[in-house]
Amino acid sequence: MPIGSTPLKSALSWHTVPKRDRIVILLSLAGVTGLAWTLLFRSAALTMEAPSGFEMMRIRPWTPLDLLNTFVMWTIMMVGMMLPSATPTTMIYAAVRKKASREGNTIAPTATFVSGYLTVWTLFSMAATLAQWGLDRGALLSPMMVASSPALGASLLIAAGLYQLTPAKKSCLTHCRSPAQFISEHWRPGVAGAFRMGLEHGVFCVGCCWLIMGLLFVGGVMNLLWVAIIAGFVLLEKLVPGQFSVRFLAAGLIAAGITFLLKQ
Repeated sequence: MPIGSTPLKSALSWHTVPKRDRIVILLSLAGVTGLAWTLLFRSAALTMEAPSGFEMMRIRPWTPLDLLNTFVMWTIMMVGMMLPSATPTTMIYAAVRKKASREGNTIAPTATFVSGYLTVWTLFSMAATLAQWGLDRGALLSPMMVASSPALGASLLIAAGLYQLTPAKKSCLTHCRSPAQFISEHWRPGVAGAFRMGLEHGVFCVGCCWLIMGLLFVGGVMNLLWVAIIAGFVLLEKLVPGQFSVRFLAAGLIAAGITFLLKQ
């Protein structure tokens, strides 16, 4: 199937996916996202019931089990936060797959593409776990995983705000906002190709959001309201065209960071 020669960005829409297939895919994505949030709520409830466990992690070296538990927590959180924002690109992939099947061609299942995307966020979760470990070892986090240093909180806010204005942010966001164009330009055949496309989409997504995710250490990694606010803005930023939302967030983050510094 000559995907590369097909003007997908103008010819395909996720609405071209048959209604039944759309429902199955959307319910699957919603189910995985819902399960992730359910596990997060459960984890947050256990943390509130026994906060001493995190305090103990601060006064003794982390064990391999501590690292594993933290990594699992971050992975579940990233799935819950980021899978919804991958829905448009996932549906475009599904549209291409359906079009190919009608023409007698076989393309890897949509789940292969999604698994590649989630693999990138799993790797990001590993990096976030190591970051949390380092901050904890430096006594820079409270037991509830909030930055205990105003300077650290301010630095994260200002850095995230400035990054919003960089060419790297703009480039990554453009790819995330143009799912049909992304699929057209990055198409690769086969199962390995679908997985790699998911990886590439995940890389662009991380490029958009990695510093924003660092703000979890400002509002609290286990503050689910804060987690939901960040996830909501990430989704909104990818769905709403233009630079207003990007610049608005940049201004707000930089102003908040400066306010933190002035309060020291």
